[in-house]
Amino acid sequence: MTVLLGIDLGDRRIGVATADTASGAVKPLLTLHRGTPAQDAEAIGRICTEHLAEELVVGLPLHRDGRESDQSRRTRQWVDAMAPLVQLPVTLRDERLTSQSAESRMGRAPRGRSGGAPSAKARNAWRARIDREAAADILQRELDARTRSEVTR
Repeated sequence: MTVLLGIDLGDRRIGVATADTASGAVKPLLTLHRGTPAQDAEAIGRICTEHLAEELVVGLPLHRDGRESDQSRRTRQWVDAMAPLVQLPVTLRDERLTSQSAESRMGRAPRGRSGGAPSAKARNAWRARIDREAAADILQRELDARTRSEVTR
């Protein structure tokens, strides 16, 4: 059994999820506030230790046609700075449409008490949940890809 830690990297937040390769169970875990790569590595390292994670799977945001984007280049730079500090293998996984998929499953952000727009706190909590769910989607895609490659061997 291997525990994977999934990362949905954003400009302000990092969605985190776990997956067990033996059972195929994927679980949204938490959302971190983004810091420097060293700060992020410290927080991610603690989570890896707590959950006995042996590998990181980081979502790579590509354009819809599969081309690299400015965000994917920034993600690669972050991984290059963070990974040596965590000292675990890192796999990059295409994350196209994972946030949209999470949003469609969760529905729209809840309305405010008076039926208007949600408060800033409620909106931020909803976005943090989207990030966790997107990290779970990234892990599910990784597990699916590993299963397909085992079948074709």
